[in-house]
This record gives sequence, structure tokens and C-alpha cells, in this order.
Amino acid sequence: MGNESALSAGSRTSRLSRLEAEPFDCLVIGGGITGAGIAREASRCGLTVALLEAQDFASGTSSRSSKLIHGGLRYLAQGEIALVRKVALERKAVRRLAPHLAEPAWMLVPSRSRASHLRFRTAIAAYEKLGAVDRPDRHVNWGPAELAENEPALDPDRYRYACVYREYTTDDARLVLANLRSAVAHGALVESRLRVDSLIVQGGRAEGAEATCVETGERIRVRAKVIVNAAGPWVSPVRELEDSDASGLLHLSKGIHVVIPTERLPVRNLVILPAGDDRSIFVVPRAEVVYVGTTDTSYGKGPEWWPEITRSDVEYLLQPLAQSLRIEPIAPEECVAAWSGLRPLVGQAGRTPSEISRRDEIWQGAAGVISIAGGKLTGYRDMARGIVKRLADRLDRRLNQAPDDAPLPGGDFDGDLGTLAVSLAQDHAIAESAANRLVRLYGTETAAVLNRGSDPLVPGAPVIAGEVDWAVSEEGALYLEDFIYRRSRVALYEPAWCDALLVPAARRMQRCLDWDDARTEREVELVRKRRLADLAFVGGREAV
Repeated sequence: MGNESALSAGSRTSRLSRLEAEPFDCLVIGGGITGAGIAREASRCGLTVALLEAQDFASGTSSRSSKLIHGGLRYLAQGEIALVRKVALERKAVRRLAPHLAEPAWMLVPSRSRASHLRFRTAIAAYEKLGAVDRPDRHVNWGPAELAENEPALDPDRYRYACVYREYTTDDARLVLANLRSAVAHGALVESRLRVDSLIVQGGRAEGAEATCVETGERIRVRAKVIVNAAGPWVSPVRELEDSDASGLLHLSKGIHVVIPTERLPVRNLVILPAGDDRSIFVVPRAEVVYVGTTDTSYGKGPEWWPEITRSDVEYLLQPLAQSLRIEPIAPEECVAAWSGLRPLVGQAGRTPSEISRRDEIWQGAAGVISIAGGKLTGYRDMARGIVKRLADRLDRRLNQAPDDAPLPGGDFDGDLGTLAVSLAQDHAIAESAANRLVRLYGTETAAVLNRGSDPLVPGAPVIAGEVDWAVSEEGALYLEDFIYRRSRVALYEPAWCDALLVPAARRMQRCLDWDDARTEREVELVRKRRLADLAFVGGREAV
């Protein structure tokens, strides 16, 4: 894959110098999944690419999703057949490129009557046809006996049938990192913590951007023939840099998820449950926890990195659980983690957030900046191809046709995560449970991570020392928050270990990044405060 250490925090200074010194065909603003996909596709096609992200990579919407590679079955009912077909087909492509980040799982849609079950079966059959689903992965139907055996948590008095079909779980932030690293391997220059403050416009055309380094306050100028605005919820503010009168085209929708210990929510499969407003929620098991989401409410405060999580948001998600599952009601105080994010939907007058189309749209501004918003995580590659076609037209270039089957970093195996985990556990003398966790984060690169340090950061903890070194040297982690939230995912998937890991992880980063003691202590305190803010709804307190 080439020089994959080019994201190393240690080479940041030289990358900043290169950003100023080298002209680029394309400058991408935004380091979420849309920007990462564009950078990868454009660099694979032979364009010189720079990408700037204002915070950490995937620090906005692209680390706050439901973490599913799925086609959006509910959009069939809204008549979005082309969208469903597009993203349903893309599931297989993402699975092929990164099998450790697109793991097959059964999605269970329960029904209270035979008539409703037949309706679901019809819809799912159409969905599978649109997505060209292979025969072994096609849906199956469960009656009372199969439900009792395979999903005993489901209330048998309420649900007698279920249609069960294939979807894929993912790790959204790590999918972004994999695409960025692939882009870097093909020559792209990407950097985080560079906030674009203004555009360089000459002769009425945008020819670059000025950005401020969040780390040092240094100003840099990046020159490019074409600028792509892929800033997610910040698309409108970036458009206003080009034209202060640019009308707001986005409708921001907030989605939250809560995390609950498995012993309180013992589901075995992905489950879709009805909420109280004709919407549905996902219940998703992951390791020792289960997360539930998502809400879909208009957010009028403008783009924010950490949208508030209110107690009413949490209660909305928890209420349906005891109604559909054989469990005691779960109180907000029992949540062990939570996250919230903003979806940059393309506004449609008179429609609620759940009714707004998830199709992406592309605009070109007065100074030639190409902006893209909307879309779904699953369809990011198709969105990238659309932008690269625009770039080819603007540059009047015939681009290279890159092969479509090159795996993302860590994805060069046959997709059998269990076999990969067993092999690594034997080769490195680690517990199989630890290997299972690692391969779902790093795929075949797990061996390289283990070689950086296979000892747990804390005795008995699931996180090993080598993960810290890998995050800094290979994945551009600059802050403790980057590692805890978006590299190791401890804050979401192993929250019981989070507090115990903060100081050891910070000290390991201190050695990697040459922090002084004051900086190390400050990093720990910042993550502790972040964790408290995530759960500020506990006890009736609202997030601030």
C-alpha cells in the first residue's frame, strides 16, 4: 500500500510545509467519510489531492452514525427506489474492500401478525433483488419456535413472526481512516486540525484556501485548481466563504445513540423495533454492550461538534425496549455511554427530518467551489465517483481508470474474521477474545499492531499498548480524545474500562508525541470532562 506512515504525527511539520509549497489539482475540505472517499477516488485516478480537516478525522457525523452498512429498507416506502438500489449494491462493494469493517449480521424485523409479516417479506424480497443479494444471504422467516430459540429476549406475546435478512455492521470512524490511508498511499496529502478560514479567489475563481493550524495558530495557504467542499454539517459555512449571500440549503438533523450493558439488553441479533411515532429504532449488539438508536429531530442551533443529548432524547429510545423485549424498563441512569451527531440533509420544505430524502446533491458556487451534501454512509464511494467525474470535466483531463477491487488497509483477507482471530491468537499468544476485538478494528494489520506492544495497557483490559503507538504513527492521532473515541473506540464499546485506561494511554502518547507532564494531565482531564458531558442527561441534567 505504499508509505502508510505518511499520517504519522511526527511528520506533521513536513506535511504542512508541503501543503504550502506544492500545487494540487484538488483541495478537499472535510475529513469525514465523504471527503475521505473523494480523496481516495481522486488520488487513485491520478489527481494530486490535498485534504484539510478542521478537527480530527471523522470527528463529526462520520463517527456518530448507527454504524451499519445498509441500504435503508425504510426508504422503499418513500419511493426512493434508485437510492435504495444504489446503496444496497454498495454494501457488497464495501464488504469486498474492507471485510473487517463490513461484518455480516442478521437484521430481525418482528411482526405481530401474519399479515404484517407478509408485507415485510414482500418489501425485503424487493430490497434483496435491488441489492443483488446472493442466495446464502437471502432472508429467512421465523415463527414462534425459531424466535424462542434465536432471539429469546423478544416478547413472544407481542411478536409471533420475524423476517430476518442480511445487513452489515461497521466501524464508521475506522472506515474513514482506512479510506484516508488508502488515499495517502496513492499520493494524497491529508491533514487534520487545519481550519479553513478563507478562500483564495483570483479573477472570480477559487484557487486555494487559507487555513489556521489548531495546534500552533500558524496560517498556511494551499493552492489548488479545484476546491471540493465536503464539510458535512459545515457545508453551508464553507459555502459562505465563497459567497456571503449563499442561501442555506441544509437541514441539520440530530441523531443520538445510547449504550447499555449486554446483561440488561441481551439481544443476539440486530433488531428493528417500533418507536412511538411511526419511526423505528435499531438495537445493535457489539462486544459486551448493546447500543440503541437513533433519534431524528431538527437541529436549529447550527453545526456543532458535540450536539447536546437531552434526557427526553434518551427516554425516546429507551421506552420501546421494555414494550417489545422481555426486560424490565431501562432507566437513563443505566446507560454507560452515548453519542450524538448531525446529519447534513438537503432541505425539503414541509418535510420532517425522517421524511427528507437521503440522496446526495452537488452544487457549484459562484467562484467554482464544488459542494456536496446529503447521502448515506453506505453510498460514500458512489458519491466520490460523482465528484471525480466533475473534477475531470473541470480540469479537462482524461483520468486513469483505477481497479475497483483493491482492498482498504487491513482488508486483504477472505472475510472470515473468526479464522483470522484464531490464527493471530495462536501466533501471538493472546486470548481469542482479545484477538476478536483487534481484528474487527485492524483486520490483517492486527499483527503489526501487536508487534508495537502486545501487553494490555491495564492488566485485564481489552486495549493493548501497541494500539496507542499505531494510532499516533499510522493514523494521525494527536490528542488522547482521538485515541479513546475514534481509534480504539473504547469510549463507545468498552466504557467500563475507559476511566482506568485514560492515564496509561495518555502516558504512552506522551512518549510518542513528546508531551510534557502538564499537557498529559490536561489531555486526561479533557477526556474525563467529555465523558461526563456525554452522560450529562443522567439524573435529569441536560448536556451543555
